[in-house]
Amino acid sequence: MSKHDKKKKMGKALKKQLEAHYEEVQDLLPPMPKKVYNKELRKLQIELVKLQEWIRRKGLKVVVLFEGRDAAGKGGTIKRITQSLNPRICRVAALGTPTEKEKTQWYFQRYAAHLPNSGEMVLFDRSWYNRAGVEHVMGFCTQEQYEEFLQSCPEFETMLIRSGIILIKYWFSVSDAVQEERFQARNHDPAKRWKLSPMDLESREKWVEYSNAKDTMFARTDTPLAPWYVVKADDKKRARLNCIHHLLSQLSYKDLTPKPLKLSNRTEQGAYVRPPMSSQHFIPDVY
Repeated sequence: MSKHDKKKKMGKALKKQLEAHYEEVQDLLPPMPKKVYNKELRKLQIELVKLQEWIRRKGLKVVVLFEGRDAAGKGGTIKRITQSLNPRICRVAALGTPTEKEKTQWYFQRYAAHLPNSGEMVLFDRSWYNRAGVEHVMGFCTQEQYEEFLQSCPEFETMLIRSGIILIKYWFSVSDAVQEERFQARNHDPAKRWKLSPMDLESREKWVEYSNAKDTMFARTDTPLAPWYVVKADDKKRARLNCIHHLLSQLSYKDLTPKPLKLSNRTEQGAYVRPPMSSQHFIPDVY
């Protein structure tokens, strides 16, 4: 073995040790106090507003993909990102099952229709990577279609980036124990039970298959131009904060938010007479 190969092997071993150490440290971290979480989230959301204005003014086109296992926390993170933003500038694309017509189209066609215009950011709550995950594992595509996707995807993403789109890809990583805990919580909460589907129940039995599919997807689509960024998602609060912080770090921006407006005193309304309340349909005061 050459010196170069030995050094490379030692580097890989060290990387594994560091990753294992990091996971141990993460497991030892105490739950983040709600007050601290809300304070940090508020700071990040203000920065997101600044980023939004920068994207609008500079005419940027930003695409952010959120992928990961079921119940990994993708939707919760997206909700915190969009909470204080203008939906006309930052919008979410969460596509359902393709129609019979869409199944006859070029695979990327229905996703391309949701790409941003100038001055927009689009957050994909799952994306074209459905083919590399659920469609492959659950048998919704042929092996030929799967292989074609793995070959075409890096080319498609290269085309997007060359056209001026800023592409950022996140994978939310959650352990099987935490995923099961979240499934159980959803099942017992009527307000969240809609999040569980027959597909989720089937997925519970295919943890290894999904793991293998994810490893193959990373090996074939984690490119220098469009790398995958992994979010450790067992701790929801830290995952949200870390993801938003990283997203902000991926774009250079300046604070272009408008200054506070000077609001003049309200003028008298003159001789306006309001119609009688009995002429309008008011909703009941239940609370």
